[in-house]
Amino acid sequence: MPLALLALAVGAFGIGTTEFVMMGLLPEVADDLHIAIPTAGHLVSAYALGVVIGAPLLAAVTARMSRRTVLIGLMALFIVGNAASAFAPDYHWLLAARFLSGLPHGAFFGVGAVVATGMVAPERKARSVSLMFLGLTVANVAGVPVATLMGQHLGWRATFLGVSAIGLAAIAALASLIPHDRVVAGSGAGPRGELAALKSLPVWLALGTTVAGFGALFAAYSYVTPMLTDSAGFADGSVTLLLALFGVGATVGNLAGGRLADHAMRGTLFGGLVSLVVVLALFPVLMGAQWSAGVAVVLLGVAAFVTGSPLQLMVMEKASSAPSLASSANQAAFNLANAGGAWIGGVALAAGFGVTSPAVAGALLAVLGLGVAGAAAVVDRRRVVVPGSGRERVVASHLPERVESARI
Repeated sequence: MPLALLALAVGAFGIGTTEFVMMGLLPEVADDLHIAIPTAGHLVSAYALGVVIGAPLLAAVTARMSRRTVLIGLMALFIVGNAASAFAPDYHWLLAARFLSGLPHGAFFGVGAVVATGMVAPERKARSVSLMFLGLTVANVAGVPVATLMGQHLGWRATFLGVSAIGLAAIAALASLIPHDRVVAGSGAGPRGELAALKSLPVWLALGTTVAGFGALFAAYSYVTPMLTDSAGFADGSVTLLLALFGVGATVGNLAGGRLADHAMRGTLFGGLVSLVVVLALFPVLMGAQWSAGVAVVLLGVAAFVTGSPLQLMVMEKASSAPSLASSANQAAFNLANAGGAWIGGVALAAGFGVTSPAVAGALLAVLGLGVAGAAAVVDRRRVVVPGSGRERVVASHLPERVESARI
């Protein structure tokens, strides 16, 4: 694999760290800014909102720019947002800074996925995407715990200065490892042409699969701490280590998904979703003992992130005329899944169905994801792209999976 993928992984590591570290620093931030913890929780939502808005917007407006330049510019914006967070004088400034930090998130992964797949042979595309996402999953294993400890001992502002330093390292890596001659400018369609690619039904079905599938993950993961303490009986101090185990599972699932998807993209997607249904449905049983609860956390990470690379690659192929925008939109869908899944899991919990009920709600969401993926497969077999036109044409024949890259 090209060494340039390391530069993308470094950027992904920084983004993953800043995205999730706020959850561990809410008490410190709330105490320092004299606000309630629920109010501090809006800082998590502000970041997610920045991702949802920034992903398609920045991908569209930078469509005609060199992708190498775009990646460096997005990482520069990432640094500005995190530095502004570190020096925010009050809650409202921090809220705005977190929103700013989220803006480049989706576009970086979107453009980065296009760059990664363009550097490798067609049969290694999914693997290249998984290597970029490796930075995100490793952030959950190492970046977030270390950044949280830094914030607890040196102050939460030091954490965001540290994340800004990771951004500087990412810019240096991007500038030195992403070659000029291998990264070309966008198609030249401009924002209007890029947005037109989102009119395709298969694109929306792929995005819907992301929302439902990862919504299933976040319905359970958002409430995994009370499951581990109240149901499995772990002490509060053990939760950080267990969440790191989730990161290990996510890393394994991400790498396995990339390798498997290069052989059977749709089969890997369906296999991951089925595994997610099974793991989440078994959560109430697995949370009955500490050893099985630990296994459940790892398996949750594996099952969920097996689907990451095939979903990203599928969205890009369904919008072949605007892969950067579609890939970025998939990251926006991921964050919608984060917010929506957490809300649905909370509804189940508030309804009094028990501390493990968010996992059952997640299993139902994963079943919905399977349904949407199945509908996408049916539609996919009836649509092809007219070569050279970018237009869809309905056909009656069934297409074999080996020509999947030619489909919408």
